[in-house]
Amino acid sequence: MLHVDLDQFIAAVEVLRRPELAGKPVIVGGRGDPTERAVVSTASYEAREFGVGSGMPLRIAARKAPEAVILPVDHEAYLAASDDVMATLRTQPGAVVQVLGWDEAFVGVATDAPEEYARALQRAVLERTRLHCSVGIGDTLVRAKIATGFGKPRGVFRLTAENWLVVMGDRPTIDLWGVGTKISRRLAAIGISTVAELAAADPDADGLVAEFGPRMGPWYAQLGRGDGERVVDDTPWVARGHSRETTYQHDLTEASQIDEAIRELAAQVLSDVAAEGRPVVGLALKVRYAPFITKTFTKKVPETFDRELVISRVMELAGRIEPDRPVRLLGLRAEMSMPDDSREGHTPTRSGW
Repeated sequence: MLHVDLDQFIAAVEVLRRPELAGKPVIVGGRGDPTERAVVSTASYEAREFGVGSGMPLRIAARKAPEAVILPVDHEAYLAASDDVMATLRTQPGAVVQVLGWDEAFVGVATDAPEEYARALQRAVLERTRLHCSVGIGDTLVRAKIATGFGKPRGVFRLTAENWLVVMGDRPTIDLWGVGTKISRRLAAIGISTVAELAAADPDADGLVAEFGPRMGPWYAQLGRGDGERVVDDTPWVARGHSRETTYQHDLTEASQIDEAIRELAAQVLSDVAAEGRPVVGLALKVRYAPFITKTFTKKVPETFDRELVISRVMELAGRIEPDRPVRLLGLRAEMSMPDDSREGHTPTRSGW
């Protein structure tokens, strides 16, 4: 199985539209104005050399790379480019394609020459879309996904059971797909700092079950070995929910402002949900107070299509917002019931979808 990841995707799309930007530091985020509150969506390799990274406040990115060209986000352009790439992947001989997002997908194929197949795939994507990609080859989805990082940019890398510990053993657990900063710290607290240590861990004896529970403890040990799902599933992905969020250029300080902003978000989210034709079953309201403290409030909802009922439940959540605290960001997510034929689970790291 192959993992295909487009190199600096959003920045690359922008460079295709503006060839004069090739080789220059390019930052994409918000409305392209570093004086506004926004974060970096992507940065070209040239901008990354200045320490600019995704999720960084745009104003900080502008200070780190003062010569960078800063562009606004254009979702429609990136979606169109992504569609072209995924269509190209589906035309490859014998390919089963499992889309993960705008810029990445798994490709399952039966071949005795995976590197040769990967190179042909890269050429096909480049010829049709003018975009470069890196390809990871693996005998599990996890290994294929992690292998891609060693192939970047524009390369191919194979990671299987044979070389897993040679390549990954001495690396910190945070280098694993599915392990973030918090989990790596919790692992370190029970004496597991490297991938090799996690791979060798006994979930019960070494504290994984005690720390993470009977499901996730063994799963982290499995992840340390690079094990997991070995089948690429092209069942169409179905969204579990829809969300919208807005960062306000000026803090919301009045209750009436916050109320109006939440109702506007609710209208947007409910419009997205209505297009799915599935009932709402849960809500989550995200609030970021100034300067940068974030809280999330959640509520289960009996299955309903009733717009007014959902809005009333949203406003109940809004009642948990602390009064007299300036608000810089609001976000709302509506969870929906899942159809019977949808993929199970959320991520392919947890032994499949």
